[in-house]
Amino acid sequence: MRIGVVGVGGVGGYFGGRLAYAGADVAMVARGDHLRALRHRGLQVRHVDGDFTVRVEASADPSEIGRCDIVLLCVKSYDTIEAVELLRPLVGDETAVVSLQNGVDNEQKIADRLRPDHVMGGAAFIFAHIAAPGVVEQTGGPRRILFGELDGSRTTRANLFLDELHRADIDAEVVDNIESVLWDKYAFLCALSGVTAAARLPINGILEVRESRELFGRIVGEVAMVASAEGIELADDIVDQKTAFASTLEPGSFSSLYHDLSTGHRLELDALHGELLRRAHRHHLDLPACKVVYALLRPWELANRQSATQPQRVRP
Repeated sequence: MRIGVVGVGGVGGYFGGRLAYAGADVAMVARGDHLRALRHRGLQVRHVDGDFTVRVEASADPSEIGRCDIVLLCVKSYDTIEAVELLRPLVGDETAVVSLQNGVDNEQKIADRLRPDHVMGGAAFIFAHIAAPGVVEQTGGPRRILFGELDGSRTTRANLFLDELHRADIDAEVVDNIESVLWDKYAFLCALSGVTAAARLPINGILEVRESRELFGRIVGEVAMVASAEGIELADDIVDQKTAFASTLEPGSFSSLYHDLSTGHRLELDALHGELLRRAHRHHLDLPACKVVYALLRPWELANRQSATQPQRVRP
């Protein structure tokens, strides 16, 4: 399969790099210093099992790459619409665009601008970020991908992509309930990103304190409540599940929202807590924990968006 990667950050760079290193036909859409580094030195991936560097096709112009069988969309959620317009030259009649983004509304945005049959949902479980131009660093997480067709069918293209992932020794699975998977991850991510960013502490620092541990659990429960109103039933013990999972993460693990806040980059707050609060409002639900976290982080979202060209460093 020919695999395109749009958004060569932590997620796209790590999984795309692993695929390319295993011999898959991978082409990446990048720009600026990152693109220049990819072309001159290749993609360097630093991870807990050892580092590697791989040469990979890269361009700022998707038309130079052409049609792909799979397109991994890994841009920040606030760039989804712009990215969909950018990736059109990569999309043929049978192409699947697999969103590995944060949030629960990206798939609909993609389907509205392409066709629903072009979209597969996906959830990536990993902590990774760009450490320098051409360098992606994985710092924690299970390094897993769950993906599937939106209608729950098991297709040839999904099976072929799964084979590519397994050849790259990537823990992956095709699921028939991808929407539930997305909401399950959303519950964890809203809690993890909200409390680590608001407290400026990694997750182990949060869980060691009763009050912040309880806040983490309340946010998980609030997401589950909204999911139920949307017709998605999550596990009855999801709060215990996600709290227990969080306790297994490496000490010092933090969310991409925390990383973006601490480095002065734009935040995905609107795609996470903002979207959740909008859906809760439609269902006449009150989410006090999420409201507090959103209120604390909203000024940073606005400030970092305005100063994106001159990031301001925040002491975590």
